[in-house]
Amino acid sequence: MNQQCRWIAALAALLCALSVGSAYGVSNGEKVKINGLITGRNGDTLTVRTLESGNLVVVLTDDTKVEQPKGLLKIRKTEMGVTALMPGLKIQVDGVGDAQSRVVANTIKFSKDDLRQAEAIQAGLAPTQQAVETNQQNIQANKEGVAANKVEMAANREKIAANQEQISANQQDVNKRFSDLSDYDDKGDATVYFASGSTEISAKDKDALTQLAHNAVNLNGYIVQVKGFADASGNAAMNQKLSMERAQEVVAFLLQSCNVPLRRIVAPGAMGEADPAAPNETAAGRAENRRVEVKVLVNRGVAGGN
Repeated sequence: MNQQCRWIAALAALLCALSVGSAYGVSNGEKVKINGLITGRNGDTLTVRTLESGNLVVVLTDDTKVEQPKGLLKIRKTEMGVTALMPGLKIQVDGVGDAQSRVVANTIKFSKDDLRQAEAIQAGLAPTQQAVETNQQNIQANKEGVAANKVEMAANREKIAANQEQISANQQDVNKRFSDLSDYDDKGDATVYFASGSTEISAKDKDALTQLAHNAVNLNGYIVQVKGFADASGNAAMNQKLSMERAQEVVAFLLQSCNVPLRRIVAPGAMGEADPAAPNETAAGRAENRRVEVKVLVNRGVAGGN
């Protein structure tokens, strides 16, 4: 948790330092290698802020390789999808300048830890699966300590409260980071509902997704945000996993049946039991909470120019 707090604090400082950064361009044909933070995504382009050069526009193409180095020497690489390129992600870009002073990306790299932080931003206030599991382990350890020695009960309760406060503080920091990034206008949305424990999309919801994708085609620079949810039945870790599987099922339908380009979809968020649409105490309420929310977004700056 302390490492996560330091990372968030450092990133907040970076955002503040870069908020007055000037626009930066490159020469046509110039080879470029930069490190920066994705602060916005408009369809096939990313807005990246760097300490050295300020704002930079990065163009994605079908030939752009997205990689995650792994291993101690970072020699081996895992191929990633362009959906992982979301606001809040620190990246390294190798590319070439074009006639519009942008960088056409040949290769984009990022670390596993940076991706986890960006996914936390994407999920908003929902705790990441790692945070959920870590907190559960801490609580279990504290319970065992209480059972073994009643004298330590008060101390263990304080540790549990401290863990919960730390997670809450981290979630607030993550939400603040997201609010510091680009603003987007909602240009259309759809909600897909699921049976208990299921990831199957109904025919009615498939029609709604198809219509949403059809409407998005006419928008300049749109991206699609997908967030999965679960009801409170079962344990938190399993519901976190189920919410991601539902979101991924919707993404697969958009790609395969609606012809939405992969580079238009932001990596799906797994919200788990967070942000229930209705109380979980009733069957009707739980049915409303087993859902995936899909939104078509356009960067406010792009929307203003349409």
